[in-house]
Amino acid sequence: MVKVLVSACLLGEKVRYDGKDASVTHPILTRWHREGRLILFCPEVAGGLPVPRPPAEIVQGNGHDVITGKSAVVTWKGEDVTRYFLEGARRALSIAIADGVRLAILKEKSPSCGKYWIYDGHFSGNSREGPGVTTAMLQNAGIRVFNEKEIERAEAYLRELESS
Repeated sequence: MVKVLVSACLLGEKVRYDGKDASVTHPILTRWHREGRLILFCPEVAGGLPVPRPPAEIVQGNGHDVITGKSAVVTWKGEDVTRYFLEGARRALSIAIADGVRLAILKEKSPSCGKYWIYDGHFSGNSREGPGVTTAMLQNAGIRVFNEKEIERAEAYLRELESS
């Protein structure tokens, strides 16, 4: 059975920076949960950040730039928290490899989990294109990432994987 890594906040865990969740109710996720496919994970908490915590954004770049040392993740107070984001991404990848994960469903706009969009690094509420740190690391390892609005596409990919 193919396992699916999922942002813990999407399944109701209160791990976001503000101590809240970002719950998504979807019959596919409910079924996968029943089947024991889901691995819930919050890279920011796994990387050592507390709940709640100051909001953080990637400055001048995206997750790929953070991985290569060209960019940093900072809080709105200016504290560099890059090491926590990198550690969380490494732990996500380690778990994914250990459990044979081939796809993930992650929270869009997160500096860790965003797939297409992350916040712009100015704490303005505006977004820019690019993946978060964990998404970039998983993609670099060949793990396909979907966001919370692509659950049907994730299911189609899962079916494709299991039929081959």
